[in-house]
Amino acid sequence: MAEQNFINDLNAGKQSAYSKLIDDFQDKVFATCISFVPNKEDAEDIAQDVFMEVFNSIRKFKGNSKLSTWIYRITTNKCLEFIRKRNTKKRFAFLQSIMGNDLPMDKTKYFTEMNHPGIILENKEKSETLFLAINQLSEDQRTVFTLSKIDGMSNKEIGEIINKSLSSVESLMFRAKKNLQGLLENYYKNEK
Repeated sequence: MAEQNFINDLNAGKQSAYSKLIDDFQDKVFATCISFVPNKEDAEDIAQDVFMEVFNSIRKFKGNSKLSTWIYRITTNKCLEFIRKRNTKKRFAFLQSIMGNDLPMDKTKYFTEMNHPGIILENKEKSETLFLAINQLSEDQRTVFTLSKIDGMSNKEIGEIINKSLSSVESLMFRAKKNLQGLLENYYKNEK
């Protein structure tokens, strides 16, 4: 019932409710953003977009899931949207470089935030390698893997966020691990 009162206060536009929402979710939303997009400035921008979307869409929230699940769903979608746009820009830059208008795209300068609480790796280079491999997975696999392994969510929570059954989430996770293993094996073979 407390959650419903809180949602009612948000719908009524009460400033105290908005402040509580930001206090309760700011760190969690940012942590999820940084999991998908390991660059501090971009993650902060996405997190701001998430809260704008939450504020603008709270009236559409039906209460079919927990408020936190709905907010994570918006966060995940905003992150994936950002990645899709960034990949489109990269393809455009690549095409420009082929056409002779050279735009250097140094991927290693992008990874500013490698001390995410969910990532404990010996060095920044390994973290970057992992993120580059994760970004080669299909969108569904990347989402499931990131929410599980980096944000520490259960398969049940992930299923609620991405609207998939528990068995679908488990299957996506299995395929993500298998594909990552292949990607990372190839990477380390090529490094030798």
